Amino acid sequence: MRDRHGRRAGTVALGFTLIVMAAFALALAACGSGSGTASGGASGATPLPAKEAGTIVGAGATFPFPLYSKWGQDYAASAGVKLNYQAIGSGGGISAIEADTVDFGASDAPLKKADLDANGLVQFPMCIGGVVLIVNLEGVTPGGITLDAATLARIYNGEITVWNDGAIAALNPGVSLPSTAINVVHRSDSSGTTWIFTNYLTAAAGDVWTAGADKEVGWPTGVGGKGSSGVAATVQQVVGSIGYVEYAYATQNDMAWTNLVNADGKTVAPSLDAFTEAALNAPWEQASQEGFYAVMVNAKGAASWPITGASFILMRKEASDAARSKASLEFFAWAYANGAQTATDLQYVPIPGPVSALVEKVAWPQVTANGQPVWRP
Repeated sequence: MRDRHGRRAGTVALGFTLIVMAAFALALAACGSGSGTASGGASGATPLPAKEAGTIVGAGATFPFPLYSKWGQDYAASAGVKLNYQAIGSGGGISAIEADTVDFGASDAPLKKADLDANGLVQFPMCIGGVVLIVNLEGVTPGGITLDAATLARIYNGEITVWNDGAIAALNPGVSLPSTAINVVHRSDSSGTTWIFTNYLTAAAGDVWTAGADKEVGWPTGVGGKGSSGVAATVQQVVGSIGYVEYAYATQNDMAWTNLVNADGKTVAPSLDAFTEAALNAPWEQASQEGFYAVMVNAKGAASWPITGASFILMRKEASDAARSKASLEFFAWAYANGAQTATDLQYVPIPGPVSALVEKVAWPQVTANGQPVWRP
């Protein structure tokens, strides 16, 4: 049985736990912290935690925060090793692993092989999910309105400024749209979620969207929120707002999301099946030769969700502490082997077995200490 968001009924208790965590993150954002956890990390508010014995320290993308949080709880119960993951944004995660202040970094914006090689890093995918548009409009429930790439680009360009604009009305016949002003919300920090969203706008509406595709862009309009929690908090607080977050943030905080028109011209709702459809044809074998660099926005397929992306782990090739790097890889191996159900319960697509096997074969042997691989299956 599923609830109105499409989640399995059996995930309600899990959802409640993560709602509390997400609410805490929202409170931090409202107070100006914006981090998905209690530390602002590389954003400058609070230093990242020390690398304590028995604790793996990671930092970066907010996109997978709900999943990594639950995996961390389960792994601590199973292996007695804690995970301290600081959701400070993909840019912060990249900076932290480059500075070797964490055991691993996380980014939804994959680094190209040249950048990985230049910075002595190895990269591999950990999960796949969808970015959704959340709105705060009176009477609008999840899936209550539909948008397409060109209309979204015009909204984020500042060209469409009210909700009853003709372009939005044309996509929503029979829906009573208010004349409320649109409050555009985007990420203020260096964000992999922004990278996925702006790559989508570039791929699907490149003739309209001219601000580029990156972790940070020169937004033509709107207000910034720090982290996915900051975007969600701003949208919740201001009527007429629209913002983009990972699907789990929308469902856990009971926020209204929009349907989208995909590359095949079909109106689709976000769901595990829609994310999976978009990810099916990702060229992982080819990507493995390029540092696992993969982009899957605007994917073909009648059921594909158009803003789908992977979240990646970054580790140093030459480990400064072999034991800590080995402990991190043991956690990721556990997550690949035991975390698939948790991922699907939270509406993430688990990394398929053949892909995780490819990661263990191609990526993990590159993590070494004194010339010797730290990982031995």
